[in-house]
Parts: sequence; C-alpha cells; structure tokens
Amino acid sequence: MAHHKSALKRIKQNKKKCLRNKHIRSTLRTFIKRVREAVEAKDATLAKEALQAAIPVIDKAASKGIIHSSNASRNVSRLSKLVNTLG
Repeated sequence: MAHHKSALKRIKQNKKKCLRNKHIRSTLRTFIKRVREAVEAKDATLAKEALQAAIPVIDKAASKGIIHSSNASRNVSRLSKLVNTLG
C-alpha cells in the first residue's frame, strides 16, 4: 500500500477514472450492438436510427481518449457500410 499522500491521491483518482472509462466503454459497446442487432433483424429504419444514436457516442469516446480516433472512424465506417447493405 502507498505511504505518501500524493500516491494515495493518485490511487483514488485512478479508481474514479477507471469507473468513468468503464461506463463509457460499456455504453459504447451497447450502442454498437444495437446497430448490429437491427441489421440482423433486417429492420432498415431501426438500423438507421440506431446508427444515428451510436455515432455521437463513438465520437465522444474517441474525444475522451477511451478509444483511438482511428478505432472510432473504423467503427463508424463499418457500421455505416452494414446499414447501407439493407438499402
């Protein structure tokens, strides 16, 4: 266990940051899953709505550094491609 005040504070900050990141990452995965499920169900309108809801969540995760910006753009691109296959 840490003995210095600064080390104790750092542990608290890391724990708080870890929980925040975990929440954002979990939310991100849920939104991506909704798009994929709508595509599997062949529901074009639901898939488009889910994609429009997912894009801001993906961008926010990238801006906060939860995922890399290339990862975010790759996700958006692949999901858009999936939704466009429905027509």
